Amino acid sequence: MFNRASTHRALVCLLLALLLLAGAAPGRAQSSGLIVEKKVFELPSYTTVAGATIKNVRIGWEAAGTLNADRSNAILITHFFSGTSHAFGRYAPGDKAPGYWDSLIGPGKLIDTDKYYVISSDTLVNLNVKAPNVVTTGPASIDPDTGKPYGMRFPVVSIRDFVRVQKALIDSLGIKRLRAVMGASMGGLQAYEWAASYPDSVERIIPIIASAGGDAFLIGWLDAWAAPIRLDPKWNGGDYYDKEPPLDGLKLSLELITLQAEQWEWAAKTFGTAPAEATKDPAQAVANRFKIEAALDAMAASRAATSDANSLLYLVKANQLADADPRKIKVPTLIIYTPTDLVFYPPSIEATARAIAASGTPVETVQITGPNGHLNGVLAVGQAADKIREFLAR
Repeated sequence: MFNRASTHRALVCLLLALLLLAGAAPGRAQSSGLIVEKKVFELPSYTTVAGATIKNVRIGWEAAGTLNADRSNAILITHFFSGTSHAFGRYAPGDKAPGYWDSLIGPGKLIDTDKYYVISSDTLVNLNVKAPNVVTTGPASIDPDTGKPYGMRFPVVSIRDFVRVQKALIDSLGIKRLRAVMGASMGGLQAYEWAASYPDSVERIIPIIASAGGDAFLIGWLDAWAAPIRLDPKWNGGDYYDKEPPLDGLKLSLELITLQAEQWEWAAKTFGTAPAEATKDPAQAVANRFKIEAALDAMAASRAATSDANSLLYLVKANQLADADPRKIKVPTLIIYTPTDLVFYPPSIEATARAIAASGTPVETVQITGPNGHLNGVLAVGQAADKIREFLAR
């Protein structure tokens, strides 16, 4: 049974997971008081890698710091699967939680906004369609040719498309060469793609908890994440925007993502085998649940309230299509990973490091640890602070 201490720990971990899945996590260092503004970058038209045209493309982005005279001090932060560009600061002083890496980014911090101009941008088909500060174009957007939401008529987009749109944003700011691109998980996929596609436009990359892509095992897992949505009758082939959305399928998808991202140590330490309700022993009835089941339900329900099912499917496809060729990466690379990762498992990340190094590119790897599996790459990056600081200063 849970005692008071273990119950408190469970509640803290639940809150942390909810904030993280919403694209924000409480900084572990004192907040700098940094206030950021969600800005909008627009392209009248964009042609995807696959040759389709998307009109009126919009992505949200945020920035802190000041560009120096030759615009050489910019660092781009690329976000994870369920995240947004809100990586640091707050939108208003009263916001409950800052951006997910606020403990790392800001005045005087590891990524020092007194020294660097730090940019963070949303990806296309961002998951968080119903969040108030997300403006990004995706399947829930209105198709200007029909006046109705695209739904599954929206073109397939890839990690390479995410990076091409980011490149257009960077170009619009007059930045010729980024000091670094740094991101976790899907953000790491984007960092690799930046180095492979635009080697003259980035000095170095810091991919975290990510291999370069092209992983059959991950492709299969991503399909499992998407399956509950497709099986929900309310999904209706993606046509649900004027109807009741497929929340049951979306919530189950988010539960699967959460459980795989957090892994066994988090589950054991946070919940153990305690019942969801002390008076309802799971051994006495099929309907009686364990605490972890109820917690996953609560996390998923909260997360689903700001998410869009079709956007999750498009993000799955984009991640499945990730295929940056590590042999093309010629810029110094610092790879940070965790040995208990169940999403980008360590041998795949180590293989990426070897492939980059095989062409003579300087590569360093750093392991970080913690009870959160894949999410150590967001929650415990501070363990690699000395290495990151030294790597950026070269």
